[in-house]
Amino acid sequence: MTLTRFVTKNAFRNKRRSVLTVLSLAFSLLLLTLMMTIWRGFYLSEGSAESSQRLVVRHRVSLTFSLPGFYREKIRALPGVLGVVPVSWFGGIYKDQKPENFFAQFGTDPDEFFKVYRDIQMPPEQFTAWQRDRQGVIVDDTLAKKYGWKLGDRFVLQGTIYPVDLELYVRGIFHSNPDNKSVFFNTKYVEEAVPTFKGQAGTFTILAATPADVSKVASAVDDMFRNSPQPTKAESEQAFGLEFVAMMGNVKAFILSICSAVLFATLLVSANTMAMSIRERTREVAVLKTLGFTKRGVLGLFVSEAVALSLGGGLIGVGLGWLLVYGITHSPQFISFFPLQVTPAIGVLAVLVAGLVGLISAALPSYHASRVNIVDGLRHIG
Repeated sequence: MTLTRFVTKNAFRNKRRSVLTVLSLAFSLLLLTLMMTIWRGFYLSEGSAESSQRLVVRHRVSLTFSLPGFYREKIRALPGVLGVVPVSWFGGIYKDQKPENFFAQFGTDPDEFFKVYRDIQMPPEQFTAWQRDRQGVIVDDTLAKKYGWKLGDRFVLQGTIYPVDLELYVRGIFHSNPDNKSVFFNTKYVEEAVPTFKGQAGTFTILAATPADVSKVASAVDDMFRNSPQPTKAESEQAFGLEFVAMMGNVKAFILSICSAVLFATLLVSANTMAMSIRERTREVAVLKTLGFTKRGVLGLFVSEAVALSLGGGLIGVGLGWLLVYGITHSPQFISFFPLQVTPAIGVLAVLVAGLVGLISAALPSYHASRVNIVDGLRHIG
């Protein structure tokens, strides 16, 4: 029998306890994988190269306040600005108010939209068709697949914020990464129907010349309108998205506390299992030493068993975490402006954490077991 086979066999000598331990570790590593995925999506993901050059300008007080439309031309004149496009939330109802029929809806300027959102992909002929049709709309390919929309199809958005129902015709189907599950229509359609909306914009999206120009442009925009009746707050696209995360509270502290609790619970479970297993095998340790195993050999065997169990639980947990994240992100109700994905780096890190937990939890009981005297061990009853 090889040492690997010996370690594997002993790790599952008490099958019920070992299986329960592996499942407990798997659940803990599933939570850890999920938390690391959320952390990466919120705070570490840089997005596309184009998104790092974009800024969002909103009213300094709140998103519920609009900005004057003439701000656009003033912003366009600033150094380092390549394009400016208005983006206004519509918030209409499609079919009914069921969650599965909710998606983001924005009014914008078709003439300059793709100059700012250069990372959104759509055939040129569809872009031209959208520009020519005041009632035209472009839709995310995920939404098009969900609702069965095709070019030329008609659908209606019932106004809630604005007293107008939009009758829209699909003129383009675009692809974005990650899927933003949004539709964009010509903001002039709403302006013609709602006079009070004319000359207003919910936000402006700016494309800076380089990522280095983002902070300079943001400062220039805010300085320009600092003393105006509608002051602005300009920030990077990622920072704008993080403001919605901040509305949920201190997400960083929440994620860190969950991860700490998971690691502590995992360590307790593994340590308890190994302590019980090693205590039951005192006589076996004495027999191993009689056969010529050294203290280091006994220590290595027990630590290897613990690491094997932990790695098994870690692999299962990471696999379940990947399936959970995949299921959530591909759900029709899921909308996120952050890329949530279990990357290979997250998987490797979670498995390494599992192995480290197994190593730490088994270190002390294995060390005591390796020091057992042969005679005392053979006399042990337990």
